[in-house]
Amino acid sequence: MDIRRRNNVTVSGCADGPVLLLAHGFGCDQNMWRLVVPALAEGYQVVLFDYVGSGRSEPSAWSEQRYSSLAGYARDVLDVCQELDLRDVTFVGHSVSAMVGVLAAAEAPERFSRLVMVAPSPRYIDEDGYRGGFGAEDIDELLESLESNYLGWSAAMAPVIMGNAERPELGQELTASFCATDPEMARVFARTTFLSDSREDLKTVALPTLVLECRQDVIAPREVGAYVHAAIPGSRLVTLDATGHCPQLSAPQATAGAIIDFIGASR
Repeated sequence: MDIRRRNNVTVSGCADGPVLLLAHGFGCDQNMWRLVVPALAEGYQVVLFDYVGSGRSEPSAWSEQRYSSLAGYARDVLDVCQELDLRDVTFVGHSVSAMVGVLAAAEAPERFSRLVMVAPSPRYIDEDGYRGGFGAEDIDELLESLESNYLGWSAAMAPVIMGNAERPELGQELTASFCATDPEMARVFARTTFLSDSREDLKTVALPTLVLECRQDVIAPREVGAYVHAAIPGSRLVTLDATGHCPQLSAPQATAGAIIDFIGASR
């Protein structure tokens, strides 16, 4: 199957500029990046895509076996890189996609030059000496609720994930994105995301890395940002004056500015 069609690949910006590959998180699609793309496209070639099972990807290409592990999503990233012959890529991953980028870079380091991790979390469940933000029972309840009534779960959880209660349109947009995802595919992606533990994978990162966190984020609290920063030697940690888990929507100018500053400083 044609990868461009399978993953709904779109390319904009400077055709000869450095490549930015933007990867969305659970329940989202490439549209989540639309507010940061104009600023990034001024100096970079911006590549967007949808993971199979999300957005306008080709649903017939989805399989539970492949997408029951983060490696399946990393394979999508590498397929896009191979199809477009992308090199010297700055990978920008939101939420769980930050860890997908870590896996992709470990498998094909020759294609990547930098990592930008937006609201990352290598593990969502608390453990002795580690705070991921959720107890194991919390995650069990979250997944049970999602599986029993996905649309109801989406309507309840999306505003919480987005934060910014004074801007309800943001929560409504995330709700719409969640509800547009096939419930069965969403169930698999959710389990893959919230039960993952990628802490050991952070040790493989040898690229210049930016860790972008929000001042307040119920999904990835600041202890998680500090953990990721400490686990990747030489990484840069930037705390955005933003709340919620999706700063590319709630604070797009600050998000784009932090990415551009990081690339400039790491050249």
